[in-house]
Amino acid sequence: MTPIHLTPPTAPSPAPPHLAGQRVADAPLFDPLLLLDNTPAWQDFSREDAREPGCWESNVVIEGMHCAACALKIEAALMQVPGVVRAQVSAGSHRAKVAWRSETVKPSGWMRAVQQAGYQVLPANDVFARERRLSESRKALWRMMVAGVCMMQVMMYAYPAYVAKPGDLSVEMEQLLRWASWVLTLPVVLFSCGPFFSNAWHDITRRQVSMDLPVALGMLITFSVSTAGTFEPAGVFGRAVYFDSLTMFVFFLLTGRWLELRMRDRTAGALEALMNRMPDSVERVVQGGDFERVAVRRLVLGDVLRVLPGDAFSADGLLLEGSTTVDESLLTGESRALLRQSGDAVLAGSHNLSAPVLVRVTGLGQATRYAQVVALMQSASASKPALAKLADAIAKPFLIGVLLVASLACAYWWPTDPAQAMMAAVAVLVVTCPCALSLATPAAMLSAAGALARQGVLVRELNALEALAKVDTVVFDKTGTLTHDTLVLVGTQVRAPYAAEQVLAMAGALAGQSRHPASRAIVQAAADSPASAQPWRALEVQEVVGQGVCARLQDPAGIQARGEYRLGSAVFCCVTLAPTQVVPVVLSDAQGWLASFELQESVRADAASSVQALQQAGIEVRLLSGDGQGAVHLVAKRVGIEAARGNCSPQDKLDAVREAQHLGRQVAMVGDGLNDGPVLALAQVSFAFGRAVPLAQSRSDFWVASARLRDVVQTLALARRTMTVVRQNLVWALAYNLICLPLAFAGLLPAWLAGLGMATSSLVVVLNARRLSKPVLAQAHVEGGI
Repeated sequence: MTPIHLTPPTAPSPAPPHLAGQRVADAPLFDPLLLLDNTPAWQDFSREDAREPGCWESNVVIEGMHCAACALKIEAALMQVPGVVRAQVSAGSHRAKVAWRSETVKPSGWMRAVQQAGYQVLPANDVFARERRLSESRKALWRMMVAGVCMMQVMMYAYPAYVAKPGDLSVEMEQLLRWASWVLTLPVVLFSCGPFFSNAWHDITRRQVSMDLPVALGMLITFSVSTAGTFEPAGVFGRAVYFDSLTMFVFFLLTGRWLELRMRDRTAGALEALMNRMPDSVERVVQGGDFERVAVRRLVLGDVLRVLPGDAFSADGLLLEGSTTVDESLLTGESRALLRQSGDAVLAGSHNLSAPVLVRVTGLGQATRYAQVVALMQSASASKPALAKLADAIAKPFLIGVLLVASLACAYWWPTDPAQAMMAAVAVLVVTCPCALSLATPAAMLSAAGALARQGVLVRELNALEALAKVDTVVFDKTGTLTHDTLVLVGTQVRAPYAAEQVLAMAGALAGQSRHPASRAIVQAAADSPASAQPWRALEVQEVVGQGVCARLQDPAGIQARGEYRLGSAVFCCVTLAPTQVVPVVLSDAQGWLASFELQESVRADAASSVQALQQAGIEVRLLSGDGQGAVHLVAKRVGIEAARGNCSPQDKLDAVREAQHLGRQVAMVGDGLNDGPVLALAQVSFAFGRAVPLAQSRSDFWVASARLRDVVQTLALARRTMTVVRQNLVWALAYNLICLPLAFAGLLPAWLAGLGMATSSLVVVLNARRLSKPVLAQAHVEGGI
């Protein structure tokens, strides 16, 4: 390795003449957002729209959000920036998806608009995002702890006033206890309540409204009334003080927010774990066999890297040296460690588990499967389900209504008891927060998306879960979906006196000269045959594409057989066969027919059980394929599908799905994505199946990276469970508000209990949604039969 030379520090260079004498404080401050305004920087968290060059879609993390009104405020701020095409902000995941034109605006422009709205914005792949979230969590914990300690002390000083009988407490002692409570409440108001007040001030200055505005008003009113009761007992609000209620409901609110923050981070764990897998730097082999550590972005195709045990592969590659096991669980859903040897492919984002290996880079950046998976998960985390959009739409008018109801409560009680009037208004402001309503849908769907990602199923849009729960018809493609994309030899017939092993060896020599799927199947069968130790050779080979191969053959002893041999269709081999369901591959010689090889597609092991599970759930299962009718019916019979149709062109598939939709059916299409693009886009829900899918261009709603058919069944099961949880959350949120609002208006709900109710309502919604994040069971159970 080249030695590193440390040079001694040099004296600072003199300032340029035009800056001589200028103070540092006078120099303009550098905006760090400007670092994101060059193309390589924004490419790390943005993707260019292939259909519209110059239009980019960026995924960012928003800090400081608390409700749907916050999301609407950020969207409004972004849409006011020239060059921003569309903006979508998720209150559940605290992520945003922003589409913008590079010729009009740069990332610093629209990011600055978010900051001016009172929030922090970070690229979704920012290496410090996790540290900042941890810092935010620690600050929230400190605010909660300060509020909790002060609350306990204030309750201790308030207790004597509650239990004392007339004459037990002197006026001086009572006043001293109030002074002590006021002093202990100051840290709560000045420190713990800081985020509420700052966010409310942003709302007032920008003439907007968010959840923090009514809450901050409630805190300010309670503290002001209690302060007036302490310093001016004979005033309009009387001697009543509510320091105990104030500190208590602040503590409950902060506790609820802190727990909600922790739950949200756990819910987004799959995406975070996946994005944090990519290392910042790697060891690259240089001339002489040494290694240098370089940044991942400096890699080029063909570089050779050394990957140590415990490290992640930073690019798609090919193992050159060494043997190891890898963890691809977050990329393919395969929970077992997989063996990879020299010559095998490895995926960016997977982990090397057992031994150091050398890898040649074959794919980088957006071309890797890792980048495609991350893009799908980012898209899902920033998307908004239809129910969430509805909740967002009513959040702002709901908050305005809360302010009006609080004013009415205050006006109703004011003539009889001004202090009670203020406390009734505070209870209305606090208890009717729409947090639970705005979190009801996104919390459940994000939990479900995270669980599916860990299973190997990626969700492109959260709306797809809602649509999937309504599906009553599932249409399967055949090749690459119900079956593997390879053929297997299931039967051989030969002409006497030849043996099956002998003719298979002869056919293997011919098939080895072709790349046709049937040829590959025969080559594999010949390699597995006992006669593979004595191979035949093909000479003077000629291939007629799509029909067969002809050549002269040389036996294992080097003796050339007489005449020409042909391998292919019956027509190509000039023979006539009786019609059967399976069209065989024929081997012929100068005398005519020599052998027939029956090939079948290999049906996936879980195909029949998956079809049966769907049918037991009351779902109609159909099969549409471009292959011949005989082959289609054979596969349909093996997996248990009655409605099967072959010889389907892409237009035939479209017509079949349209006809089903016209009859009111809700259709899900499952295909390999290679030639099913139109029908995948037409169906209400679509699954792209297996590894052959070009993710960047796929129009599917779900990508089954695991290539397991049972995961389609499990996704349907989880979608139905998700919508059940969403309905439970919405009913709870609405019932809570309908019950508590009249109580608060009537003055029957103290401020501390209002704060407890608000925090509890949000926690119930989040905890209920968390049930969906548990691993999907191997045997899924869907309402109605699965």
